[in-house]
This record gives sequence, C-alpha cells and structure tokens, in this order.
Amino acid sequence: MARNGDASGEDTLISRYFKPLATDPGAFGLTDDAAVLKADGFDIVVNTDAIVEGVHFLPDDPADTVARKALRVNLSDLAAKGAAPAGFVLTLALRETGHAWLSEFARGLGEDAKFFGCPLLGGDTVSTPGPLMISITAFGRVPAGKMVRRLGAAVGDRVVVTGTIGDAALGLAVRKGGAVAQALADDAASSDTLVSRYRVPQPRGALAQAVRDHASAAMDVSDGLAGDLAKLCAVSGVSADLEVDKVPLSIAARSLVERGMIGIEAIVAGGDDYEILCAIPDNRFEAFVRDARSAGVAVTAIGTIIEGPAKPRWLDARGRSIVLSRTSYSHF
Repeated sequence: MARNGDASGEDTLISRYFKPLATDPGAFGLTDDAAVLKADGFDIVVNTDAIVEGVHFLPDDPADTVARKALRVNLSDLAAKGAAPAGFVLTLALRETGHAWLSEFARGLGEDAKFFGCPLLGGDTVSTPGPLMISITAFGRVPAGKMVRRLGAAVGDRVVVTGTIGDAALGLAVRKGGAVAQALADDAASSDTLVSRYRVPQPRGALAQAVRDHASAAMDVSDGLAGDLAKLCAVSGVSADLEVDKVPLSIAARSLVERGMIGIEAIVAGGDDYEILCAIPDNRFEAFVRDARSAGVAVTAIGTIIEGPAKPRWLDARGRSIVLSRTSYSHF
C-alpha cells in the first residue's frame, strides 16, 4: 500500500483509513512496499479469496459487513487448515472514495482484525469502472508439518461438518425476494438470521487446533457442501456415503424444507456456508467432539468415507440415492 514521494489521493486514503489497522510491527505502519512476517518456527499457511459486488455481496449491503465478509472468508480457510491467523494484505478496487462508505468499511475491517488477531500488513488500492472488488490474502501459522490438507481422507473416516448448512444461500434468497422471502414474510427473526449468515460468515477458528489434532483431511465449505465434499474425496482418492437427514439445519432452514418451500439441493449446493468439512478417523471422533464442545463449536457427523472413485452418494432416510442436478455454486 505504501507509496513514495509527494502524497497522492491514494496515500491519503491509506493513511486515513488503513494505517490504523496495521498494528503488526512487520507492517512498518504501511510506510514501505512490503511487510515482514516472522515464522517463529512455524509453517506459514497462505490463502486468498476475493469478493465481488453483485456476486458475493449486494450493492446496498452495509460497508462494515462487506469488510467483515472479505476477511472472514479467508479466516475460514485458515481454520480448516488448522492454522492460527497471523495477518493479511488487502487489495481494494473502488469506483469512488466516499468517506461514509470507507469509514464504515475500515471500522468493520479493523474490529474484525483485532477480534481475530489478524492485523493488516499491507496491500493496494486501485480505481475501477466496474463493480467494487475486495481481495484479501491471509497468512496463518501452524506447527511445522501439521497443516491439514484436503488429501488424506481414508476409508472408514467420519464425514463431519460444523455449524449449520444452507443458511447463507437462503439469506441471499431472502435479500433477492421471491418464494423464500415470501415464505418468511411474517417471520422477521428468521429472515434476519439468514441474511446475517449471508453477510457475515462465522469462521471456526476456535476449532483449528481440534482439526489439526484429529482430522485426516479438511477444507472449508464455500461453494456448496456437496461440491466441496466431492473435491475433498477426489483428491484423497475415495468416495463417501452421506445421509441427507443428518445434515445440520437451522430452525429457519428446517422449517422451509419441511414446508416444501425448498429442496435439499438448495441446502447442500447453495454455497457461502464457510463451515469446516473434515474427515475424522473413527477412533478420533469422540475426542474431536469433546474438543469441539470445549471450543463452543457444534459438529455433526453426516456420513462415512468409502472406497472407490465414484462421486459421493447422498442417501435419503430409506437409503435410496438422491440425484442432485447441481452440487455447488459455479462462477463460470
């Protein structure tokens, strides 16, 4: 983010809104062109995610929630790798530099950076004639050789997810109007809860150590549970049997399913959950559940890893396969 020479509009913007967030000594107060992140004997885990106006958030979403989502989707990845946050760099592509929007954006970003212990290290600001875009690259620390990969799921492992699934996709559906919004027209509390899950994900950083200690493979659920599970299985060279009735649902989501307003496909393929999906060896499952309970994170076993290259099977209460026309959100 740093620039040399006379102060430009970009320099002023950075100094005003983002220099206060650069609390790590290695950021040098955003006065240099790079930052230093000390490994301190750990491996450094790196991930990056971008969110784009009209795709990942809506134009009238509050600026502070846009900032929180931008950071939290990256923190979700770190948690699934068993890593603790260390810092992040920010690329912000703006159509304009309105004070009110930037002030709220920086406030939300700063509050989350402090809360999650993930300070700003640097980045870049640019102008764009297109939609607003925020890209964050986050860095985490994990004991050497202990990062949990997608690769590693083994036959007999339990398939486990955190939290509840499908809420964010339903929150977006509420924001866009239509059948879901109409179904919840008299239930403001449920509507607000679902919209909040869409706008502000809840990264499961409190579970990072338990994932590191017990999981054979893990990833975060971003594009849809069904599609992301298929990715984990493919790279591990296995398949899975999943019980649809065991997928954890919020009260609002379950009500919509039971009323026939949505099908299970909307839940498992909707995306934006930002929960952790992991494979836990059977002899580690009870210990994982205890650690999750201690961390205050709900976890649910929804199936089992099985042999073979076939795509994971989703089974109903009678053990019959459910055919999904789509398994995840696709950008292209």
